[in-house]
Amino acid sequence: MENKKVLLGMSGGVDSSVSALLLKQAGYDVIGATMELFNAGSCCNINTYIDAKNVCNSLGIPHFTYDYKNQFKEYVIDDFINCYKNCKTPNPCIECNKYMKFGLMYEKAKELGCWYIATGHYAKTEYSEEYGRWVLKKSNAGKKDQSYVLWNIPKELIEHVLFPLADFEDKEQIRAIARENNLKVANKPDSEDICFVPDGNYKGFLERNSDIRPKEGNIVTLKGEILGKHTGLYNYTIGQRKGLGISYKEPLFVIGFNSEKNEVIVGTEKELYTSEAYVEDINLLLFDEIKEEIEVDVKTRYSANVANATIIQENDKIKIKFKEPQRAITPGQSAVFYIGDIVVGGGKLI
Repeated sequence: MENKKVLLGMSGGVDSSVSALLLKQAGYDVIGATMELFNAGSCCNINTYIDAKNVCNSLGIPHFTYDYKNQFKEYVIDDFINCYKNCKTPNPCIECNKYMKFGLMYEKAKELGCWYIATGHYAKTEYSEEYGRWVLKKSNAGKKDQSYVLWNIPKELIEHVLFPLADFEDKEQIRAIARENNLKVANKPDSEDICFVPDGNYKGFLERNSDIRPKEGNIVTLKGEILGKHTGLYNYTIGQRKGLGISYKEPLFVIGFNSEKNEVIVGTEKELYTSEAYVEDINLLLFDEIKEEIEVDVKTRYSANVANATIIQENDKIKIKFKEPQRAITPGQSAVFYIGDIVVGGGKLI
């Protein structure tokens, strides 16, 4: 007999709430789970738990809340802080998905006898005859597709993951289903910010939660010409133009950092572009390794368009050669590789 028991991660938002409804309608035995990750913020406040529990009550499914605040600090917040300490720009959602939503939650699912876990992400899983394995794919949601932030999940989990929203094209369809079924979260706004930095002020968060402090240094060109002063390396990101407080004969952008000299390096628009990049901390979903150069589409940040490139694995790194130079490649961000709609894998840009 097929095990149709599924543990669904519920944030109290409309996506995970409609996911609960759709799974129940499809005949799954659904358990709702809300993870307590942070003491405050858009993901973790009393309304989150109340909304999730109310939805579960209205659908007649059980709901549990699990305290993972210590693990969230270890895997997500500490990584976020360390990235900024090392002049990298992190994407904490990717760490959260790997360790929390598709790590600890899957362990909890097994404890509860569930074959599946599910979330309200816009992505898709299916068995590929061509590749002879379960694959992670883009959803039908276009720009709202979230496969980019899922590249780092363990590949052995893919056959155990359900994405009930995979075939919806826009958020309004989801809200309409919620309204038709009298789910009180139908019009609840989306949370756009980093969940543990709800005010969007990540610099203030770093100063309150770590030993990172403003430390003045020089803003320099690649040739070493000093153009001004900066207020701390963590206050800047690759590609930034505004707020530099310098004047020059042409527009200048942040193109890099020298942490040893405490310098922000600036350059022209042309100097922002690069034809090659490397990633580390790689996770391959479609292949066990990439022995020969293959052609892929690459996304180098969540909001970026895909770029055509070739990739090849060099021990524990992957070398990316772009067909056309790419702007503002940012260390710490993820490069995610696709063949068509299938996620090949990804890694952290160096």
